[in-house]
Amino acid sequence: MLIDLRSDTVTLPTAAMREAMYRAEVGDDVYAEDPSINRLQELAAERTGKEAALFVPSGTMGNAIAMLTHAKRGQAIIVGSESHIYHYEAGGASTLGGSPSWVVPNNADGSLDLALVEAGIADESDEHVAATALLCLENTHNRCGGTVLSVEQMSALTDLAHHHGVAVHVDGARIFNAATALGIPVSTLVHPVDSLMFCLSKGLSAPVGSLLVGSQEFIRRARRTRKLLGGGMRQAGILAAAGIVALEQMVERLAEDHENCKQLAYGLADFPFIEIDAASVVTNILVFRILDAHQQTLGETEVQRFLHFAQAHGLLIGSMGGGKIRAVTHYGIEAQHIPTALTAIKRALADTFAHA
Repeated sequence: MLIDLRSDTVTLPTAAMREAMYRAEVGDDVYAEDPSINRLQELAAERTGKEAALFVPSGTMGNAIAMLTHAKRGQAIIVGSESHIYHYEAGGASTLGGSPSWVVPNNADGSLDLALVEAGIADESDEHVAATALLCLENTHNRCGGTVLSVEQMSALTDLAHHHGVAVHVDGARIFNAATALGIPVSTLVHPVDSLMFCLSKGLSAPVGSLLVGSQEFIRRARRTRKLLGGGMRQAGILAAAGIVALEQMVERLAEDHENCKQLAYGLADFPFIEIDAASVVTNILVFRILDAHQQTLGETEVQRFLHFAQAHGLLIGSMGGGKIRAVTHYGIEAQHIPTALTAIKRALADTFAHA
């Protein structure tokens, strides 16, 4: 059996989800007549404290819909240098919406410096630059190791943006992980922001789907954008049924993933040649580097060799580039799998250096 820590997207639907999918009441969602999707959207809005919600096929589409809905063609969007939107979403806002990105460096904890954000905000008074329409935040932050933005950080950034007439969207693919780590309701964490996307198909273990939430008017316009992108589905209540189970049954267990990830992180911290800040691991993602005898980070060729050996020893993990290696705990990974994963990493390290 392979232990798969590449991502929480590899989770499989629970038995309760499969049963709910089988029994789902369905209709045509393009006509807003699918009762299961309507129930999921109502539940998502309720849990996040927003007025309305929209079911979309993926998180990437949800983020693209939000950016295209908030920003007009030619208006700028502020993103973090390490954000998922900037690195992994095929330049959606600029490619589809003609919106340039203004990139602000992420701090190590995934946050953005208020002064740098403010410096990047432009209005229409200067005809030479694109006026800023949107600030995008990420919580939890993937490339920064599953770090969490606090209520205070979210509020400060949102207040700044709103002061300048700029909307705020949150890529909250794992926002329930963030709220779990902070011990607060999601609605408290995202209260000030204008829109939020969260995924059902990661830690919440549903097979497909994400939700975009915001005001009634925003979701009305977002629904049109979803149609433009081909995201309008028909009898998709069979998917929404699993999402309902995800929100009702799978949120509280996220704390187990966090604990397993911390155990893995502290285990790795004891290994020579592993560089990791175990104390910063608070959710279900950790990032580490492998150092050589000269305390230099291994290059990508050596990292790929290490990943090959790890797989040979029964463990799947992934590279993020730049020498970064990511491991993600999730539903299906239990506490007893962590020592086995650590053993596989130890053996893969020995093989890597033996073949250097």
